[in-house]
Amino acid sequence: MEELPHEHLEHAEEAHHAVELGDGFMMKVSATIAALAVVAAIIASFETVETSHAIADKNEAVLKQAQASDQWAFYQAKSLKQKILEIAAITTAARTEEFRLEARRHEDESADIARKARELEQERDEKLAAGAVHERRHQRLTYAATLVHVSIAICTIAIITRGKRWPWYTAIGLGLVGMLGAASTYLV
Repeated sequence: MEELPHEHLEHAEEAHHAVELGDGFMMKVSATIAALAVVAAIIASFETVETSHAIADKNEAVLKQAQASDQWAFYQAKSLKQKILEIAAITTAARTEEFRLEARRHEDESADIARKARELEQERDEKLAAGAVHERRHQRLTYAATLVHVSIAICTIAIITRGKRWPWYTAIGLGLVGMLGAASTYLV
C-alpha cells in the first residue's frame, strides 16, 4: 500500500498546529500519528520486498518449467532414436551389433536426461512454494498496513473533535493490531 507523497506534510501540519495550541494531549495525538506513519512506512517496505520475492520466485519457477520441458523433449527425441536403432538392429543383420550398442547409449543418455528433467521440476515446485509463502506474507502485510493507515485516520478524529480521547485510544489499539499482524507475518 503506497503512501501519497503529501501525507507526511499533512501529519507535520497537524503536529505543528497542536504545538501552537500548547495542548499536551494534542501533542500526544500528533506524536502518535507521526509514530504510526513511520510504522506504516516500514510495513509498506516489507510488503514491497515480499512482492518482489514472490514475483522473482514465480518467474524462476516458469524458467525451471521451460528448462524441464526442454529436457523432456530431448528425452523423447533420444527415446525415439533408440527405438529406431532397435528396429534397425532387428532388420539389418550386417550392422546389428553396432545398432544395439548405439541404442543402449541412447537409452543410458535418456535416463540421465529424465533425471535432469525431474530435478528441474522439483526446483520448479520449490520456487512455486517459496513464491506462495511470499505471496501470503504480502497479503498479511497489506492488511497490517491498512490497519495502521486506518488507525492514523482515526487518530486525526481526536484532533478534529478537539481532544476527545476515544478516537486516540481506538487508533492506538488498531495500530497495535496492525503492528502485531505485521510481526506475526514472519512467525507463521
